Amino acid sequence: MPELLLELLSEEIPARMQEEAARSLAAGVMAGLNANGLGVGDHDIEFFATPRRLVLIVHNLPHNQPDVKEERKGPRVGAPQQAIDGFLKSAGLSSIDQCVKQDTGKGEFWIANIEKKGRRTKYVLVDLLQSAICGFAWPKSMRWSDYSFRWVRPLHNILAVFDGLPIPLVIERKGENRPYDPQTLEQPGALTAEQTAQAGILQANAQTCGHRFLAPETFQVRDAKDYLNRLKSVYVVLDSLERKRIITKQLEHLAEAEGLSLRPDKGLLDEVAGLVEWPVVLMGRIDETFMDVPPEVLITSMRSHQKYFSLTRPDGSLAPRFALVSNMIAEDKGKAIVAGNERVLRARLSDAKFFWDQDRKVALESRLPKLAERVFYKGLGTMQDKAQRLGRLAQALAVFIPGCDAGLAARAGRLAKADLSSGMVGEFPELQGAMGRYYALNDGEDARVAQTIADHYAPAGPNDRCPTDAVSIAVALADKLDTLVGFFAIDEKPTGSKDPFALRRAALGTLRLIIENKLRLPLNAAFMLAGNQYGEALDESALKSAYADLPGFFADRLKVHLKEQKVRHDLIDAVFSSGNEDDLVRLLARVGALQEFLSQEDGANLLTGYKRAANILKIEEKKDNKGYSEPVVSSKLQESEEKALAEALGHAQAPIGQALKAEDFIGAMRMMAGLRQPVDAFFDRVTVNSDDQELRANRLRLLAAIREAMDQVADFSKIEG
Repeated sequence: MPELLLELLSEEIPARMQEEAARSLAAGVMAGLNANGLGVGDHDIEFFATPRRLVLIVHNLPHNQPDVKEERKGPRVGAPQQAIDGFLKSAGLSSIDQCVKQDTGKGEFWIANIEKKGRRTKYVLVDLLQSAICGFAWPKSMRWSDYSFRWVRPLHNILAVFDGLPIPLVIERKGENRPYDPQTLEQPGALTAEQTAQAGILQANAQTCGHRFLAPETFQVRDAKDYLNRLKSVYVVLDSLERKRIITKQLEHLAEAEGLSLRPDKGLLDEVAGLVEWPVVLMGRIDETFMDVPPEVLITSMRSHQKYFSLTRPDGSLAPRFALVSNMIAEDKGKAIVAGNERVLRARLSDAKFFWDQDRKVALESRLPKLAERVFYKGLGTMQDKAQRLGRLAQALAVFIPGCDAGLAARAGRLAKADLSSGMVGEFPELQGAMGRYYALNDGEDARVAQTIADHYAPAGPNDRCPTDAVSIAVALADKLDTLVGFFAIDEKPTGSKDPFALRRAALGTLRLIIENKLRLPLNAAFMLAGNQYGEALDESALKSAYADLPGFFADRLKVHLKEQKVRHDLIDAVFSSGNEDDLVRLLARVGALQEFLSQEDGANLLTGYKRAANILKIEEKKDNKGYSEPVVSSKLQESEEKALAEALGHAQAPIGQALKAEDFIGAMRMMAGLRQPVDAFFDRVTVNSDDQELRANRLRLLAAIREAMDQVADFSKIEG
């Protein structure tokens, strides 16, 4: 079956936009095909991106659209002529004789049976591709010349072939694209790309060109297979995954030849693969004069400014080498390219070394007053205010962290943000924290204080290392809790997918710090400690609102965090909703015991009994407009089953509470399991809604006692199933 080949050749597309652009182009064309009755399967479509081209291949397209038959209901028989004429016009008919009368049960109406013959697919593609190209939404786009549409960079050529022939697609410079007479475009591509450019149009053709420098000549393309086969001969690797494999293989080969190892950097690999069509990896040398600069600085400077890969020695230290990915095959095997990059790198690293040398001339503590010039956020004070809050909060949290020296925590918290005023962090903001560590060590600060300054932003993501040193934990928690309480208090909470202040990330980081270090830190107490550090800067009612909202926010983040561990989200809700659990270590132990209990037959059946009791109570309490939380009256128990249940509840209620208090959650579940048989027997043989109102009320109290006993463990109404 026929296939569509589309290549949009332009100036260099930013690397970060390429993959999503190719995906969006494919999605837009697929949507258009489906809307026109030309839908194909996901396996029939391929899309690629290089720095200069977006490519789309759609296999197994039909030659024509399917014919469509449509029955359209018109006006009632005998309707005014004006209504009939309007209907005929809308249906594309010339006479009412082309319609039939039909009794719909509500009278006779004119019915038009319209048959539309499917168009040839290539002419459907003309409209579809025009719309896809001219309406494409780039994150950033531009106009050039006097074309009426926008593109990310000037678009030079459109290769569009269907069933082996060019598609009659033309995009004009001025005005909207007008429909074209197919008869005049049966021989498209007769003009060269240069001629169409001079004529002020972009006309689809069956030609493209290779690598900008290595093979710039144009060549004709018959179909997708021919296109794919020809590209490598003109120095274009179309598939980004293949470019990454080539780069990685060459990097590893060069590193191995020098007895070094490549420092993994997936983000840089993704970016560099979007900068070249024919990757050639070369290795250069870093001047020894720069090797006393911290390795983080060298790596960051090479990565962010020059897109160089770093290499390490066998002992893990940074090697005086760098690897670059060129888009050229040079006759001198890249010597001139390497020499040029080494010159540029020397200039870059000279700046970095200057900042390093200058910053060390001033003590880190002396930079604190400069933080007063930086606003943390409107309503939350300056960075100096935040630093002071961190010192006090870290000291207060130390009591919950075994082995934490409160004095060191206070000192580290106070200095944690000081490096923001340094020249190096001004040049490389991503080095904040890391540079503070070096400057603290240079000043003779305690090694734990220095390491805490480097660690206090962590963990910044799900795969980031979580601090384990007690002082680092205290300051990392303080930083995140201060931010969360402050922004919630001024009502800057995340909404939908928007989270401009990364509060979800801060909450997840807090959860990881507590859970992975098994801290017995009550969340509500932690929120209040953080709020207290703001003093009069925040209104008391605003803080109370933050305290009320944060537990639910943390519960949602906890579900996300535990999802991969297959912990049921409804059980987290059930334990959180019990209202008396904000110790995450204890909470997770309760959730684990509850999940184990409900996986057993006794637990599943008892849950069913609970839900039955809760549903009956909900209905009857609403009907009677009263609750039934009073104690069960023993003298009014008639049936042996209700007596047995009352006795079981009496024996279980206090021990369940005691087991929970002792954090013996398995024991509490075991005691609850003992209620399964009497609860089952009660519902099998006892009628709750007796005609005797006193008997009915007493049995409802018995159901309320079931609910009360089980709700000590968790809010079972939140549990699904």
